Amino acid sequence: MNDLTKEISWRWSGKTVEFGIDRLGSGPLVLLLAALSSISTRREMWPLQSHLASNYETIAVDWPGFGDRAKPQVDWRPEAYSAFLDHLVTRVAPRPFATCAAGHASAYVLAQAVARPGSLGRLCLIAPTWRGPLPTMTGKPKEVFQWIVRAVDRPLLGPILYKLNVNPLIVRMMARGHVYADPSWLTASRLADKLMVTTSNGARHASARFVTGALDKMTSRDEFLSLAAHVTDPILVLYGAATPPKSKAEMEALGGLKNVRAIELPSGKLAVHEEFPIDTASALKALLMEGPRR
Repeated sequence: MNDLTKEISWRWSGKTVEFGIDRLGSGPLVLLLAALSSISTRREMWPLQSHLASNYETIAVDWPGFGDRAKPQVDWRPEAYSAFLDHLVTRVAPRPFATCAAGHASAYVLAQAVARPGSLGRLCLIAPTWRGPLPTMTGKPKEVFQWIVRAVDRPLLGPILYKLNVNPLIVRMMARGHVYADPSWLTASRLADKLMVTTSNGARHASARFVTGALDKMTSRDEFLSLAAHVTDPILVLYGAATPPKSKAEMEALGGLKNVRAIELPSGKLAVHEEFPIDTASALKALLMEGPRR
């Protein structure tokens, strides 16, 4: 069984970005893509990765601007994330047997699957979202919040504003409200790990863009659903029963498409794969076991 943690590099906008990547297991290749959020890294996939590794080679990788490595200041935009995903499935994890994406990563996976059919294999979307937190909570377009991005990018003001919104109290409140179903799951040690992600050099730039909707690949639910309807690869959607209502409504709409199979897991919110990896892995393995392996 292969167990290897290393770094890879990628260039965008004239700058080199370093990423952490975890490989575990052997067999058909499954690419695991973490959610985009202020506290997300590829390590949120580790519990699920561990359960899959007995039957599959798994690769989990951080997204540009996120993860636990230092990050250059870049005006991150959706086209960068689409280009990075294409790089992953051509150079790092070519033509995976399946791709499992959480949260906002799902929108980029759907776009890639339509642009290059078969390049991602079978698709599993875990608690898929397409719209950033502030536009979702307020119902306002993402353009309203661009002043926040500009302020957070500023050298002196930016770090102060960022720290005000990722302090232990706020992170714990948001995690318990939207991310984890069991309040006791986010122990002191787990919270410390999450906070370390927020303090890595340059973390504020991509984080602010995600929260304000600047990293939204789509502009509407109709666009999100239309894209999914044109995917020719099998799609499985997994989400927890306790998912916040606004987000759950989007997932149920996606699950209503003819080419999508949706499973509501008995517990969990937006990080159901991290909190309940056994349930998630069981549902995912059912998709992976169907039909021939390549």
